Amino acid sequence: MIYQQGCFAGGTVLRIAKDVVENNKGARLLVLISTSQTLVLDSKNAMALHFSEEGLTFHLSKDVPTLTSNDIDNILVDAFKPFNINDWNSLFYITHLGEKLGLDKDKMKESRYVLSEYGNLTGECILLISDEMRKRSIEEGRSTTGKGCDYGVLLGFRLGITVKTIVL
Repeated sequence: MIYQQGCFAGGTVLRIAKDVVENNKGARLLVLISTSQTLVLDSKNAMALHFSEEGLTFHLSKDVPTLTSNDIDNILVDAFKPFNINDWNSLFYITHLGEKLGLDKDKMKESRYVLSEYGNLTGECILLISDEMRKRSIEEGRSTTGKGCDYGVLLGFRLGITVKTIVL
């Protein structure tokens, strides 16, 4: 997995990805198409991270699933409108949630597995979910490492609650 940040790094990642795909038979490339960020209303104190002598502690309000799920459908509509996609079951998902979207149970299998095996690792779970999805897609002979889907979405959550949406 190649991950770079910053304006200049984007070009570097594309050059490295091109080289990897051209020189490794069967290599697959996951492309970031667009990103957006949405602040969930009334969520100021819903999530908090505290660093102290005990280490990093994570506080999550019982209202977080309700707060986030209320906005997710609108967030997905905005993100996928340019691609004329409105069937959420036609996507793969790298995220914590999904129940309120009416998704097939299979869509969140990797997310549930990672959460059950490792707990809530905050943002780091995204890497584990992506890797688990890649492995299962290969084992099942899917046409893409995104469970055979051409498009997917990564939904990340930050304090505030801010939802970071990445169309893949």
